[in-house]
Amino acid sequence: MQIADFITQPQVASWVGVAPWIMVVVMAWSLVWKGIALWKAARLGSKPWFIILLVVNTVGILEIVYIFLVARRKSVPPSGGMPQ
Repeated sequence: MQIADFITQPQVASWVGVAPWIMVVVMAWSLVWKGIALWKAARLGSKPWFIILLVVNTVGILEIVYIFLVARRKSVPPSGGMPQ
């Protein structure tokens, strides 16, 4: 059984209380933002942020805050080295 089949089963939708397609959209939204934020945290060498972003699930909210507020303050040097 694939995950998409599991999510769209009526039992799961009634257990969660929302339509199955909403769950799929929210999971995709969260996955995209989490991927971008984790990539930026790893690229900037920010281990604490990387761990927090990996463990905490906030449906993209914490990831968006990190991308647009925290990561923007730091920058990767043009040589591709680690920030100081």
